[in-house]
Amino acid sequence: MLDKSFNFIKKIKRVFFPFYKNKEIQFVFNKLQEGYPKDTIAARFVGGCVRKYLSNDEIDDIDIATILSSEEIKEKFKNTNFKVIDTGITHGTVTLVSKKFNLELTTLRKDLKTDGRHAEVEYIDNWQLDSERRDFTINAIYLDINGKIFDPQGGKTDLKNNIVKFIGDPQKRIEEDYLRIIRFIRFKIIYNSKIEQNTLNAIKLNLTGIKKISKERILVELYKILDLNNFINLNENTELKEIFSLIFPEFKNLKRLERLIKIFDNLQVNRRLLLAILLIDDKDTHEYFSHKYNISNDIKESLNSFAKNFKLIRENKDFFNKDLEKNIYLYDKDYLINLNILQYVIDLKFKYKDFSETLKKILKSKTHKLSIDGRYLIKNGMKQGSAVGKVLKEIEVEWLKNNFQISKDKVKEIIRIHSN
Repeated sequence: MLDKSFNFIKKIKRVFFPFYKNKEIQFVFNKLQEGYPKDTIAARFVGGCVRKYLSNDEIDDIDIATILSSEEIKEKFKNTNFKVIDTGITHGTVTLVSKKFNLELTTLRKDLKTDGRHAEVEYIDNWQLDSERRDFTINAIYLDINGKIFDPQGGKTDLKNNIVKFIGDPQKRIEEDYLRIIRFIRFKIIYNSKIEQNTLNAIKLNLTGIKKISKERILVELYKILDLNNFINLNENTELKEIFSLIFPEFKNLKRLERLIKIFDNLQVNRRLLLAILLIDDKDTHEYFSHKYNISNDIKESLNSFAKNFKLIRENKDFFNKDLEKNIYLYDKDYLINLNILQYVIDLKFKYKDFSETLKKILKSKTHKLSIDGRYLIKNGMKQGSAVGKVLKEIEVEWLKNNFQISKDKVKEIIRIHSN
């Protein structure tokens, strides 16, 4: 109830205190407008922040389109509280950074030449032409600093009706940048809308073009898809699932999402866990995925850990029983909750009742902490040096073996052995 009330209050605030009324943002727009007559609009919001404003959703990223060049922006903000960062200078994009905001500013442009990966552009001051080179109608809605909408592609109506469609000819839009196929999937999942037949045909004809896109760009888009709450409903849209599977053949276990839906409402499922659910199997698919997309060591280690421990819980019946408190100490409760979710979703023999009982046990279990540290060892006769870590490890093993107990005499004995 509290969450619902809090979200309702936040929505009311967004209606009466829209994001563009913020003093810092007003300052940025006033600065951009300096030197231009009132009838020339120097800057407008565009993209996700406008979509979210119109849908009364929380706004995170703010994109601004402007007739100013990157160099002109840098000059205008030289002696202000904003730091200017060259985030995409070759595409006419800079980011204004303050304590509160990261504002991405991009000069209006039109595409002169495209090859499915990169575009050769010309910077312009024509808002209509800038809208025509964008991907979807709902991404070509502009909003000025006074809250006035400029909607040359009819995106506002499409947004209201949950329609995601390319601007103009889908075939042409896709051929300009093949990554738009994956972006299309993402927006279709967000707005849960059907795919028009001509768009579906254009996508299928151009799927091989995705091979031209760098793995880094594909991975960024994939992560955005996996972070969507609606992603777990992918199986409900046959066409979307088919396209997704053709682009990401590593995800052979999409059917597991149906099991995940049964417990999703009450639990947080993050990107790492979702990757583990979709990739971990007896064929080491997660290792192939890690290599193919050159994922970060952090996520790679997370997948390897889930795979190792999933195998362990299938072999060790005491993992969530007699060894539960020890494993909570070794991994923490959140990790074990995720492991329990993983087991339920992958192992069809593991019933909902088993999952629920295990979850209760994890939540109710004690969390232990070893009170002995390096300072304690030195205080009790241990010399400083590399041996301290080794002794601590040996004490920890003994402490775990004896049900989180170790006598002072035993600690002194271990110190004495390593001090000789």
